[in-house]
Amino acid sequence: MARNREGLVLLVDIGPAMHSVLPDVEKTCSLLMQKKLIYNKFDEVGIVVFGTQETENELARDIGGYENIKVLRNIKVVDELVVDLVKRLPRGPVAGDFLDALIVGMDMLIKMYGAGQKGKKRLCLITNAACPTKDPFEGTKDEQVSTIAVKMAAEGIKMESIVMRADASGDVDERIIEENDHLLTLFSTNAIAKTVYVESPLSLLGSLKTRRVAPVTLFRGDLEINASMKIKVWVYKKVAEERLPTLKMYSDKAPPSDKFAKHEVKIDYDYKVTAETSEVLAPEERIKGFRYGPHVIPISPDEMETLKFKTEKGMKLLGFTDASNILRHYYMKDVNIVVPDPSKEKSVIAVSALAREMRQTNKVAIVRCVWRNGQGNVVVGVLTPNVSERDDTPDSFYFNVLPFAEDVREFPFPSFSRFPASLKPDEQQQAVADNLVKMLDLAPSPKEEVLKPELTPNPVLQRFYEYLELKSKSTDAALPPMNEAFKRIMEQDPELSSSNKSIMDSFSGSFEVKENPKLRKASKRLLRDKPSGSDDEDNRMITYNPNENSIDTVGDANPVQDFEAMISRRDGNDWTDKAISEMKKRIVKLVEDSSTTDEGDKALECLLSLRKCCVLEQEPKQFNEFLNHLYELCQEKKLSHFLEHFTSKKITMIPKSEAADSDVADEEAADFTLKQEPKLET
Repeated sequence: MARNREGLVLLVDIGPAMHSVLPDVEKTCSLLMQKKLIYNKFDEVGIVVFGTQETENELARDIGGYENIKVLRNIKVVDELVVDLVKRLPRGPVAGDFLDALIVGMDMLIKMYGAGQKGKKRLCLITNAACPTKDPFEGTKDEQVSTIAVKMAAEGIKMESIVMRADASGDVDERIIEENDHLLTLFSTNAIAKTVYVESPLSLLGSLKTRRVAPVTLFRGDLEINASMKIKVWVYKKVAEERLPTLKMYSDKAPPSDKFAKHEVKIDYDYKVTAETSEVLAPEERIKGFRYGPHVIPISPDEMETLKFKTEKGMKLLGFTDASNILRHYYMKDVNIVVPDPSKEKSVIAVSALAREMRQTNKVAIVRCVWRNGQGNVVVGVLTPNVSERDDTPDSFYFNVLPFAEDVREFPFPSFSRFPASLKPDEQQQAVADNLVKMLDLAPSPKEEVLKPELTPNPVLQRFYEYLELKSKSTDAALPPMNEAFKRIMEQDPELSSSNKSIMDSFSGSFEVKENPKLRKASKRLLRDKPSGSDDEDNRMITYNPNENSIDTVGDANPVQDFEAMISRRDGNDWTDKAISEMKKRIVKLVEDSSTTDEGDKALECLLSLRKCCVLEQEPKQFNEFLNHLYELCQEKKLSHFLEHFTSKKITMIPKSEAADSDVADEEAADFTLKQEPKLET
């Protein structure tokens, strides 16, 4: 067996106690085989079931014993037949002995590969571990398990146990379960073994690692503390998004008689000055250009190479900071794990000392990283200590990429404390909301946590593998219905909702929901904050439809609607400034006319709209300067009636808490109106 291949023996309990969950076991095993056909088509798989009426295995024929164990499939290269086989597992009438089944499976791997064979050898046991195991001829069960585990370790065999506890009832002997759990725990002491306990079909689907991903280091080198101290470390990916397999284009143009046809599709691109010309530009006649204002600046490949930032491979410590200073939303990419070089004892000790001190003082480290020579960018990240709880696992760090200033997006929102009491939940509404959160708790104390990441499979990937297997048999295969277990990932548990219907009804009845007719035909929505201190209850959304919106000036009839339409336009870069400028002129005109006409209310409405949009578009300076200008204008024109009306609405400048670009403090904004009141002339 090649080094990058795996020999796997599935050991499946099919006794009476497992009958209720066997459909889910079949589903899990079939997904495993389907992914092997896609990613690891040269892996070899054998299948053993225990709890059968008949006995059919090599050990039983050679030395006797090992009853009620049947080899459904000897170890062979994975194929479509094994997928069908695991979909139709037999139902056994007797209780099976999982220790005997482990010995049969281990014997198959040893005889197939031997100790000198390279590659990975794995046993996967699926059982509820609720049936008694036979006493050995000599010694105790603990001694027997230790002997098996030592032999597995010597042969390089790994073991993975999945224990189903979904249907545990009063008929189950708790002493047997405790004994079997103890025996499974012993395997991890003397062998590479892992036991996972699951309670639901969904957890079962995610418990069996269906794709083997070999650990590959991103970086091997020094973690430089200073010029005279360096620690040898390795960096691996800890979490990375699993994507759909790469689909290749296939050509059926080759003649059927050509056995050596590759059926490849090649794509060539031709570059022309215009679509009408037939002259094709050669590579040396083309150059990249970058937009700079209205111009396109050409930059040659040599210039691009010169512009590249020259980096040297390495990790350098920049310093330490409190863990509270690194917020969770700063993490940008996949998580890596930084471990000490296992061959360097001093590196292990140094990393452990750093990690333990950082955890004790609640510190994290900021580091500069370049994973390989010639890398085009420098990464600044944070090292979080990961202190191991096991003696055989060294301490390490988790690494997360941090953003630069250009990567951070600021979206300021007004504080809830600024809202009037009418917009805050009362005690009764808060109580029903609390009950709703408690009802939908995914980690109730007596039960298994639902949707644990390490036990929750991606439904999109699993559905793709299932359909690909159907298409391999029939090109006209219909899309199968969604598996009920996968629905639990994407939909709320219907049993939970029905059993707590009164809580759901109480929550929905405590909040009145009204349809906003202005949003029915919105093609694009931009959130608009309600300004502090205003009594405007129409907290609307700005909408823009390029096919309908052609307003380019703020008219006299509907100035607010015209202004909002202009500022929401995205077919140019200058519409925001133009809309604000137009609205300022309209407000000044309305204020000046308020001495002879009743235009004061319309002017205030326009001013409120201008304030909202300046917060949204991050233009606080324009509004604040205009507000000062408006006060001076009213005092100059002696428009005391408008100032009184204006002051009663408590319209303030835009403070820094509402717009990050503002240079006005909250206290200054709140005191602005009061400072102007003594200047009113009567």
